[in-house]
Amino acid sequence: MPEGNVLVSVDTRGVATITLNRPEVHNAFDDETIERLTRELRTLGDDEDVRVVLLTARGKTFCAGADLNWMKRSAKFSEAENLHDVRSLIELLQILDALPQPTVALIQGPAYAGGVGLICACDIAIAARHARFSLTEVRLGLIPAVISPFVINTIGDSYARRYFLTGESIDSADAERIGLVHEVVPDEALTVRGDTFVKLLLQGGPNAQAEAKNLIKAVHGRTLDGDMLVDLAKRIARIRVSDEGQEGINAFLEKRKPRWR
Repeated sequence: MPEGNVLVSVDTRGVATITLNRPEVHNAFDDETIERLTRELRTLGDDEDVRVVLLTARGKTFCAGADLNWMKRSAKFSEAENLHDVRSLIELLQILDALPQPTVALIQGPAYAGGVGLICACDIAIAARHARFSLTEVRLGLIPAVISPFVINTIGDSYARRYFLTGESIDSADAERIGLVHEVVPDEALTVRGDTFVKLLLQGGPNAQAEAKNLIKAVHGRTLDGDMLVDLAKRIARIRVSDEGQEGINAFLEKRKPRWR
């Protein structure tokens, strides 16, 4: 059996797979899991040979959010100790969200609370048909504070109002409809569909993909004014003269594959 609460592998294509490996507790995370995920994501993000990162899970559940035993311990913590725990989870989600490589969540089963936050911090989310989702915090007398920026960016204010307040279950079809996941596939097709996206992502220039992710953050929610136009012009000018940009243009004109493919 695989050992460790987080498993990491990288194949010859530069595709890294991070697997949540706590099926006995529905892949719920505790402080140790958060620390390990954060460390592994930092390492992968700094590795120029890593092109794509997949987030997966073992067992029937993708991620049940916070581990109950960890929650019991934290209930006895001081406010300062709870603040430290919260900052650790914020850091994890920020690193996942800002990873330079494209990230794909392959959701084979239910995801609750913080597990939904992990999905929303990824670039692409593909769910098996029998997956379910729920933001259950209010049913415990809590709020989804840490994950809220990522969830709201993904599903918008209107759906956040509904699901933050009700804590109701969201089936895979509704999850796709509201934008929580990008695609729903038959359970047995999840891995194959994930590899289809990997192949698509490997066609893009790695620097361009990192810059495209930064571009989305720079443009989102802003007005198209003079300052933004200058910023956009500088971004494309910088990319065009970069080694990768020149290689991509030349490869296209010469009808050959660029070096990164």
